Amino acid sequence: MADTDFSAEIDSLRHTLASIEQVSDLDRIKADIAELEQQASAPDLWDDPEEAQKVTSKLSHRQTDLKRITSLESRIEDLETMVELAAEEDEPSLLDDANQELTSIRKALEELEVVTLLSGEYDQRDAVVTIRAGAGGVDAADFAETLMRMYLRWAEQRGWSTKVMDTSYAEEAGLKSVTFEVNAPFAFGTLSVEAGTHRLVRISPFDNQGRRQTSFAAVEVVPLIESDDSIEIPESEIKVDVFRSSGPGGQSVNTTDSAVRMTHLPTGIVVSMQNEKSQIQNRAAALRVLQSRLLLLRKAEEDAKKKEMAGDVKASWGDQMRSYVLNPYQMVKDLRTGHEEGNPSSVFDGHIDDFVDAGIRWRAEQVKAAQED
Repeated sequence: MADTDFSAEIDSLRHTLASIEQVSDLDRIKADIAELEQQASAPDLWDDPEEAQKVTSKLSHRQTDLKRITSLESRIEDLETMVELAAEEDEPSLLDDANQELTSIRKALEELEVVTLLSGEYDQRDAVVTIRAGAGGVDAADFAETLMRMYLRWAEQRGWSTKVMDTSYAEEAGLKSVTFEVNAPFAFGTLSVEAGTHRLVRISPFDNQGRRQTSFAAVEVVPLIESDDSIEIPESEIKVDVFRSSGPGGQSVNTTDSAVRMTHLPTGIVVSMQNEKSQIQNRAAALRVLQSRLLLLRKAEEDAKKKEMAGDVKASWGDQMRSYVLNPYQMVKDLRTGHEEGNPSSVFDGHIDDFVDAGIRWRAEQVKAAQED
């Protein structure tokens, strides 16, 4: 009976992997690797260190993509061999090991399946995340800092690099706002489902009467601009202010006017950067983030026109997308997908993969439903 069950499970794993391979286009991945290897072997590659870094990074990521798929092929074959040995030698311990490996392979396939759903125009890009404190006073500022820590820990657990670009500290505690980059393939597509308004309900640690407080924070996610994106901003449309960088409580961390505040006059979009060492670096970083936001704004306008032509599409994103409740009970619930967990501490510690995966699957379903209408 166990052999029959394993046989069905292994067939199911192979079917799922075959679907993933088809969507992932293995031939395209292999062709990309061959082209990037040729570029990486050029003798003058490091004459342009920035471009060389891009080439070697892309090569490494594509090789990782291929390895993730081919290693699963080998693991499924090894699992089948393990089950056959267990049956021949009547070894229950081998079946236990096979069950554990089956669970592990199934989880790895589910993670790969989610990546195949990231097919948006900018989904493969790095991400720029901005978190802003909303209504709720000092609790909202504290919540904004908690969300920043949650996302940075989540990225660290994935092995993704991050870089904090700008922080605006609140007077009493927490952050008014923070902007950081997440550098990894599909970082934007993955994190874009986290965009929206997050709500926290708890007994306020800042209220001496111990009352329950509801506070809000907004999360914005945009794709990182690339050099070949045609987002040209005339100098006449930009206002640049310089000021001194500062840390918590107004403590000076820089004795020169190196921080930059860039305002895009036609849209009113404001970007501040203070974490680089020089004004030139901060200006370049601010311009890149401004271009990224304008790129997303342009796409949103295009999508709005398509939506207007197609008519009203239901299940659009709402302002409040997730609630974190610490009192009178413990629960984190996504209001779009219905996914919930009863351990907020674990969620705030960066364990949000299930929320992110559910969000990506939910979004894909909304897109599919809209296309069928």
